[in-house]
Amino acid sequence: MGDVRDDWDALVRDVRALAEVERGRGVTHVGPLSLPEGVESPQPGAPGESLAAVREDMGDCTRCALHEHRTQIVFGVGSESADLVVVGEAPGYQEDQQGEPLVGPAGEMLDRMLENVIGLARSEVYILNIVKCRPPENRNPAPDEMDACAPFLRRQIEALDPRVLLVLGSVAFKALFETQEGITDARGTWRDWNGVPAMPTFHPAYLLRKPSDKRLTFEDIKKVRERYDDLTGRA
Repeated sequence: MGDVRDDWDALVRDVRALAEVERGRGVTHVGPLSLPEGVESPQPGAPGESLAAVREDMGDCTRCALHEHRTQIVFGVGSESADLVVVGEAPGYQEDQQGEPLVGPAGEMLDRMLENVIGLARSEVYILNIVKCRPPENRNPAPDEMDACAPFLRRQIEALDPRVLLVLGSVAFKALFETQEGITDARGTWRDWNGVPAMPTFHPAYLLRKPSDKRLTFEDIKKVRERYDDLTGRA
């Protein structure tokens, strides 16, 4: 981190020197300088770090109140070389018991969508949640709980370096993109997450309650298949 800080300080000096030159040319406003994201973070990621390194840094996490009720941390599952990463919301009871995201009826529906529409087995993608511990009574995670997990979520995705993201549900979409836009309006439209195309759609658990929206989700997943095939060169 010291090298990053030294490089940043040198960059600041260069920019300030350039600003003085610009002021001499009549430029009267130069935008504020701030540290780049991650430089002061207590949990900085390193270029090329592995998922194992992220998990080790997380440790037996007690950074928010969710640790008081969990059975275990639900970090993620799947292929570490996956081109498609699936981002879900939060572990439920079965996920908390098994230590694996998106299992049970919702997970089975996800598996069918992946296999039948995209042509990928569960083992060929990587699945994770925006928070790693089960909220009590399966409630939505609170803002401070999502904030505590956010650095690890970012580092997980960066370590995986996927070609495409599939974002399931309103909670995951809002957390990942820091927006208040709902999933009903957002679904079906490609978004960009740090250079990675991301498709938001309904969560399988929601579809179990409202199966009439399966058709919309099917259309979204077809777009994922097309983008996946294009980016990976899959015939």
